Amino acid sequence: MQRCVAQHRLSGYTFCMYRHRPSRSLLSAVIVMLATTAVLTISGCSQKKPASTAPSAATQAAADKELGLYRQLLAAQRLPQAVLIAHDILQKYPGTPASAEVQKALPMLEARAEHAKLAALWLYQTNNQDGLQYTAAIYSSRPSGLDTRVHLVLRRHVGWPQSVYLYGHERGFVCKNVCGLTMHVDGRREVWKAYLPTSGEPALIIRDDQRFIAMLPKAQLIEMDVITRDHGPETLQFQVGGYDASKFLSLPKQ
Repeated sequence: MQRCVAQHRLSGYTFCMYRHRPSRSLLSAVIVMLATTAVLTISGCSQKKPASTAPSAATQAAADKELGLYRQLLAAQRLPQAVLIAHDILQKYPGTPASAEVQKALPMLEARAEHAKLAALWLYQTNNQDGLQYTAAIYSSRPSGLDTRVHLVLRRHVGWPQSVYLYGHERGFVCKNVCGLTMHVDGRREVWKAYLPTSGEPALIIRDDQRFIAMLPKAQLIEMDVITRDHGPETLQFQVGGYDASKFLSLPKQ
């Protein structure tokens, strides 16, 4: 069961972020497999064997066993763990069919694993509280820690204008009237306008929400220089490369 680790409200809207937990059984299998192969490798090194150009039957069997786990991880979409096993096979069982199989797939698999890791940072929700609402949200990766991390939230609600805002865990942000929010989008410096909500929530609303949302699919890293009431100046970092525009739904036409 997922546990809500952060909940907040903005203009009557409730939003909850969850911490995702990987499957313990599959991860345990990975750990056991890596530990077993490490022991076999150490044992093999302690005995002198005649040089051979072809892997032994025992090596082939050990490689095939790890290959089976690698395929299970792929089928379960546990891509980062599959990458780990693939590198283990290449290191310990060179020249085997198992090594040839993972070597061929590894570059694309690593790219998919990285994208899956970034995509998992986003949470998309559909609520019907005071009207239909769609949200997409991501935690800041810097600063770290649940007490200091900030949400970047995209929101579409039938009763309110579309919005993009930061939501702090504590007393929010410093911004007088309309203030300049300095961002670095993949290293490119930009200044956006922002303002505090009149209702007093610890949020900072970014103007020109339409342009910001349109920018996201092409961005990888967004850094924002803010001043928080509790910690002073901070640079918030958002790894947005896994954003999926198709999952942030548009409101039905009225």
